[in-house]
Amino acid sequence: MARIRVLVVDDHRIFAESLAAALAAEPDVEVAAAGNGPAALRCLERAASEGRGYDVILVDAELGILRPPGRPAAGPVPVPAPNAGENGLVDGISLVAGIRSLRCQVRTVVLAEKDDPGRAALALQAGACGWVAKDSSLQRLLAVIRGVLRDETHLPPALLTGVLRELMADRKHRTESELLVESLTPREREVLRCMVAGLGRKAVAERLFLSPHTVRTHMQNVLGKLGVHSTLAAVALARRAGVGPADLQAPVLAGDVVERGGQLA
Repeated sequence: MARIRVLVVDDHRIFAESLAAALAAEPDVEVAAAGNGPAALRCLERAASEGRGYDVILVDAELGILRPPGRPAAGPVPVPAPNAGENGLVDGISLVAGIRSLRCQVRTVVLAEKDDPGRAALALQAGACGWVAKDSSLQRLLAVIRGVLRDETHLPPALLTGVLRELMADRKHRTESELLVESLTPREREVLRCMVAGLGRKAVAERLFLSPHTVRTHMQNVLGKLGVHSTLAAVALARRAGVGPADLQAPVLAGDVVERGGQLA
Protein backbone atom coordinates (compact mmCIF):
# COMPACT_ATOMS: atom_id res chain seq x y z
CA MET A 1 0.00 0.00 0.00
CA ALA A 2 1.39 3.41 -1.00
CA ARG A 3 1.96 5.58 2.06
CA ILE A 4 1.35 9.33 2.21
CA ARG A 5 4.39 11.10 3.66
CA VAL A 6 3.35 14.11 5.74
CA LEU A 7 5.53 16.75 7.43
CA VAL A 8 3.96 18.76 10.27
CA VAL A 9 5.59 22.18 10.79
CA ASP A 10 4.52 23.91 14.01
CA ASP A 11 6.48 25.64 16.77
CA HIS A 12 4.00 24.39 19.40
CA ARG A 13 5.72 21.13 20.28
CA ILE A 14 2.79 19.50 22.07
CA PHE A 15 0.38 20.27 19.22
CA ALA A 16 2.85 19.11 16.55
CA GLU A 17 3.62 15.84 18.34
CA SER A 18 -0.06 15.15 19.10
CA LEU A 19 -1.10 15.79 15.50
CA ALA A 20 1.78 13.70 14.14
CA ALA A 21 0.82 10.79 16.44
CA ALA A 22 -2.83 10.98 15.38
CA LEU A 23 -1.95 10.99 11.69
CA ALA A 24 0.60 8.19 12.10
CA ALA A 25 -2.17 5.96 13.45
CA GLU A 26 -3.59 5.85 9.93
CA PRO A 27 -2.30 2.78 8.06
CA ASP A 28 -1.45 4.73 4.89
CA VAL A 29 0.21 7.79 6.50
CA GLU A 30 3.85 8.31 7.51
CA VAL A 31 4.58 11.43 9.53
CA ALA A 32 7.51 13.60 10.64
CA ALA A 33 7.52 16.93 12.48
CA ALA A 34 9.63 20.11 12.39
CA GLY A 35 9.57 22.95 14.90
CA ASN A 36 10.45 25.87 12.62
CA GLY A 37 10.90 26.92 9.01
CA PRO A 38 14.62 26.25 8.60
CA ALA A 39 14.21 22.78 10.12
CA ALA A 40 11.36 22.08 7.69
CA LEU A 41 13.48 23.10 4.71
CA ARG A 42 16.28 20.84 5.90
CA CYS A 43 13.81 17.96 6.20
CA LEU A 44 12.72 18.58 2.62
CA GLU A 45 16.28 18.69 1.33
CA ARG A 46 17.27 15.54 3.21
CA ALA A 47 14.18 13.64 2.01
CA ALA A 48 14.81 14.73 -1.58
CA SER A 49 18.43 13.57 -1.40
CA GLU A 50 17.21 10.18 -0.18
CA GLY A 51 14.64 9.95 -2.97
CA ARG A 52 11.78 9.90 -0.45
CA GLY A 53 10.18 13.32 -0.75
CA TYR A 54 7.17 14.38 1.29
CA ASP A 55 3.72 14.43 -0.28
CA VAL A 56 2.00 16.99 1.97
CA ILE A 57 3.30 19.60 4.40
CA LEU A 58 1.04 20.98 7.12
CA VAL A 59 2.25 24.49 8.02
CA ASP A 60 1.14 26.51 11.05
CA ALA A 61 -0.35 29.83 9.85
CA GLU A 62 1.23 31.56 12.85
CA LEU A 63 4.62 29.91 12.56
CA GLY A 64 7.31 32.34 13.66
CA ILE A 65 4.90 34.76 15.36
CA LEU A 66 5.89 35.97 18.79
CA ARG A 67 3.39 35.04 21.52
CA PRO A 68 4.08 36.41 25.01
CA PRO A 69 2.96 33.90 27.70
CA GLY A 70 -0.78 34.09 28.24
CA ARG A 71 -1.31 36.64 25.49
CA PRO A 72 -2.47 36.37 21.86
CA ALA A 73 -0.10 36.58 18.92
CA ALA A 74 1.81 39.85 18.92
CA GLY A 75 2.60 39.97 15.23
CA PRO A 76 5.08 38.56 12.73
CA VAL A 77 8.78 38.68 13.35
CA PRO A 78 11.23 39.66 10.61
CA VAL A 79 11.52 36.88 8.06
CA PRO A 80 15.11 35.74 7.43
CA ALA A 81 16.38 33.92 4.40
CA PRO A 82 15.38 30.26 4.03
CA ASN A 83 18.78 29.21 5.32
CA ALA A 84 18.22 30.83 8.71
CA GLY A 85 19.93 29.30 11.69
CA GLU A 86 18.64 26.51 13.89
CA ASN A 87 16.60 28.89 16.00
CA GLY A 88 15.66 31.18 13.11
CA LEU A 89 12.02 32.12 12.82
CA VAL A 90 10.29 32.04 9.46
CA ASP A 91 6.76 33.24 8.92
CA GLY A 92 4.39 30.44 7.87
CA ILE A 93 3.31 32.12 4.61
CA SER A 94 6.95 32.79 3.71
CA LEU A 95 7.72 29.12 4.31
CA VAL A 96 4.92 28.15 1.91
CA ALA A 97 6.48 30.41 -0.74
CA GLY A 98 9.92 29.00 0.00
CA ILE A 99 8.65 25.46 -0.48
CA ARG A 100 7.15 26.41 -3.84
CA SER A 101 10.47 27.95 -4.91
CA LEU A 102 12.10 24.55 -4.43
CA ARG A 103 9.96 23.32 -7.36
CA CYS A 104 9.17 20.04 -5.66
CA GLN A 105 5.87 18.22 -6.02
CA VAL A 106 4.90 18.56 -2.36
CA ARG A 107 1.51 20.11 -1.53
CA THR A 108 1.19 22.54 1.37
CA VAL A 109 -1.82 22.98 3.64
CA VAL A 110 -2.00 25.80 6.18
CA LEU A 111 -3.32 25.06 9.68
CA ALA A 112 -4.94 28.09 11.34
CA GLU A 113 -6.27 28.87 14.79
CA LYS A 114 -8.80 31.32 13.32
CA ASP A 115 -10.25 32.19 9.93
CA ASP A 116 -8.45 35.12 8.32
CA PRO A 117 -9.42 35.89 4.68
CA GLY A 118 -6.40 38.14 4.19
CA ARG A 119 -3.84 35.60 5.32
CA ALA A 120 -5.70 32.79 3.57
CA ALA A 121 -5.49 34.73 0.31
CA LEU A 122 -1.77 35.31 0.88
CA ALA A 123 -1.31 31.60 1.55
CA LEU A 124 -3.01 30.64 -1.71
CA GLN A 125 -0.94 33.18 -3.64
CA ALA A 126 2.20 31.76 -2.01
CA GLY A 127 1.30 28.29 -3.28
CA ALA A 128 -0.80 26.67 -0.54
CA CYS A 129 -3.44 24.15 -1.61
CA GLY A 130 -5.63 24.45 1.45
CA TRP A 131 -6.50 26.27 4.68
CA VAL A 132 -7.82 24.20 7.57
CA ALA A 133 -8.81 25.15 11.11
CA LYS A 134 -6.64 23.59 13.80
CA ASP A 135 -9.72 22.45 15.68
CA SER A 136 -11.04 20.49 12.68
CA SER A 137 -11.64 16.79 13.15
CA LEU A 138 -8.96 14.31 12.16
CA GLN A 139 -11.33 12.97 9.49
CA ARG A 140 -11.66 16.46 8.00
CA LEU A 141 -7.88 16.96 7.95
CA LEU A 142 -7.33 13.55 6.34
CA ALA A 143 -9.94 14.40 3.69
CA VAL A 144 -8.04 17.62 2.89
CA ILE A 145 -4.69 15.80 2.75
CA ARG A 146 -6.06 13.24 0.32
CA GLY A 147 -7.91 15.94 -1.62
CA VAL A 148 -4.87 18.13 -2.30
CA LEU A 149 -3.06 15.05 -3.59
CA ARG A 150 -5.83 14.95 -6.23
CA ASP A 151 -4.97 18.58 -7.08
CA GLU A 152 -7.97 19.95 -5.20
CA THR A 153 -7.93 23.27 -3.35
CA HIS A 154 -9.64 23.27 0.04
CA LEU A 155 -11.07 26.32 1.84
CA PRO A 156 -13.72 26.50 4.57
CA PRO A 157 -17.01 27.67 2.97
CA ALA A 158 -17.22 30.57 5.44
CA LEU A 159 -13.87 31.88 4.14
CA LEU A 160 -14.57 31.61 0.42
CA THR A 161 -16.30 34.98 -0.08
CA GLY A 162 -13.69 36.87 1.92
CA VAL A 163 -10.79 35.20 0.14
CA LEU A 164 -12.29 35.94 -3.29
CA ARG A 165 -12.75 39.57 -2.26
CA GLU A 166 -9.11 39.77 -1.16
CA LEU A 167 -7.87 38.21 -4.40
CA MET A 168 -9.99 40.57 -6.52
CA ALA A 169 -8.72 43.60 -4.61
CA ASP A 170 -5.14 42.42 -5.04
CA ARG A 171 -5.73 41.95 -8.77
CA LYS A 172 -7.10 45.49 -9.03
CA HIS A 173 -4.03 46.92 -7.29
CA ARG A 174 -1.79 44.77 -9.48
CA THR A 175 -3.49 46.03 -12.66
CA GLU A 176 -3.12 49.66 -11.59
CA SER A 177 0.55 49.05 -10.77
CA GLU A 178 1.14 47.35 -14.12
CA LEU A 179 -0.33 50.36 -15.97
CA LEU A 180 1.96 52.73 -14.07
CA VAL A 181 5.03 50.60 -14.84
CA GLU A 182 4.03 50.50 -18.52
CA SER A 183 4.21 54.31 -18.58
CA LEU A 184 7.97 54.13 -17.98
CA THR A 185 10.49 54.27 -20.80
CA PRO A 186 12.69 51.19 -21.39
CA ARG A 187 15.59 52.96 -19.65
CA GLU A 188 13.42 53.90 -16.66
CA ARG A 189 12.20 50.31 -16.37
CA GLU A 190 15.80 49.08 -16.33
CA VAL A 191 16.62 51.59 -13.59
CA LEU A 192 13.55 50.39 -11.68
CA ARG A 193 14.71 46.77 -11.96
CA CYS A 194 18.07 47.85 -10.51
CA MET A 195 16.20 49.55 -7.66
CA VAL A 196 14.27 46.33 -7.04
CA ALA A 197 17.63 44.53 -6.89
CA GLY A 198 18.63 46.87 -4.06
CA LEU A 199 21.22 48.91 -5.97
CA GLY A 200 21.91 52.49 -4.94
CA ARG A 201 22.43 55.39 -7.34
CA LYS A 202 26.18 54.90 -7.67
CA ALA A 203 25.85 51.15 -8.26
CA VAL A 204 23.13 51.72 -10.88
CA ALA A 205 25.37 54.25 -12.63
CA GLU A 206 28.27 51.80 -12.71
CA ARG A 207 26.11 48.94 -13.95
CA LEU A 208 24.41 50.91 -16.73
CA PHE A 209 27.48 52.98 -17.66
CA LEU A 210 25.66 56.23 -16.89
CA SER A 211 26.63 59.26 -14.86
CA PRO A 212 25.24 59.49 -11.31
CA HIS A 213 23.47 62.69 -12.35
CA THR A 214 21.70 60.89 -15.20
CA VAL A 215 20.70 58.04 -12.89
CA ARG A 216 19.37 60.57 -10.37
CA THR A 217 17.20 62.09 -13.11
CA HIS A 218 15.91 58.67 -14.16
CA MET A 219 15.10 57.77 -10.55
CA GLN A 220 13.22 61.03 -10.05
CA ASN A 221 11.26 60.36 -13.26
CA VAL A 222 10.45 56.83 -12.08
CA LEU A 223 9.12 58.09 -8.73
CA GLY A 224 7.09 60.81 -10.44
CA LYS A 225 5.48 58.50 -13.01
CA LEU A 226 4.70 55.87 -10.38
CA GLY A 227 3.21 58.52 -8.10
CA VAL A 228 5.35 57.61 -5.09
CA HIS A 229 7.81 59.56 -2.94
CA SER A 230 10.45 57.02 -1.98
CA THR A 231 12.53 54.20 -3.41
CA LEU A 232 10.93 51.73 -1.01
CA ALA A 233 7.45 52.65 -2.25
CA ALA A 234 8.60 52.35 -5.87
CA VAL A 235 10.04 48.89 -5.19
CA ALA A 236 6.84 47.76 -3.47
CA LEU A 237 4.73 48.96 -6.42
CA ALA A 238 7.12 47.30 -8.88
CA ARG A 239 6.83 43.97 -7.09
CA ARG A 240 3.03 44.21 -7.15
CA ALA A 241 3.29 44.73 -10.89
CA GLY A 242 5.47 41.65 -11.25
CA VAL A 243 8.71 43.52 -11.95
CA GLY A 244 11.67 41.39 -10.95
CA PRO A 245 15.16 42.54 -9.98
CA ALA A 246 17.85 43.11 -12.55
CA ASP A 247 20.01 40.06 -13.19
CA LEU A 248 23.21 41.18 -11.53
CA GLN A 249 25.06 38.14 -12.89
CA ALA A 250 24.40 39.04 -16.52
CA PRO A 251 26.93 41.47 -18.02
CA VAL A 252 25.67 44.74 -19.49
CA LEU A 253 27.46 45.96 -22.60
CA ALA A 254 28.37 49.60 -22.55
CA GLY A 255 27.28 50.02 -26.15
CA ASP A 256 23.76 48.96 -25.18
CA VAL A 257 23.20 51.78 -22.74
CA VAL A 258 25.22 54.80 -23.88
CA GLU A 259 23.15 57.99 -23.94
CA ARG A 260 23.75 60.93 -26.25
CA GLY A 261 22.09 64.22 -25.66
CA GLY A 262 19.69 62.66 -23.22
CA GLN A 263 18.52 60.10 -25.78
CA LEU A 264 19.26 56.41 -25.93
CA ALA A 265 21.90 55.51 -28.47
